[in-house]
Amino acid sequence: MSDKNSGVTAETVKKIARLSRLHVEEDRLAHLADEMNGILAWIEQLAEVDVEGVEPMTSAVEMAAPMREDVITDGGVRDKILANAPKTEAGYFVVPRSVE
Repeated sequence: MSDKNSGVTAETVKKIARLSRLHVEEDRLAHLADEMNGILAWIEQLAEVDVEGVEPMTSAVEMAAPMREDVITDGGVRDKILANAPKTEAGYFVVPRSVE
């Protein structure tokens, strides 16, 4: 399936891996190309499904989303929240630097 006529070749997988900064062994490239072609064929099969007149849905089971009233809460509890923090400064949490 990973010949020149297919959508994804071993060379394409190699390029995708390089762009994604992933190391893929040479002997796995053809297998991954076959898998990607299988996924693309499945997607093409899904595109053939007639969905005319089908309403979009957010869940397989119809349910109402619980709503709460939009009310102002007491707020002003910053000091209580910060009291639980191991380290604070000027009203904010202090966390270790993640980027140098």
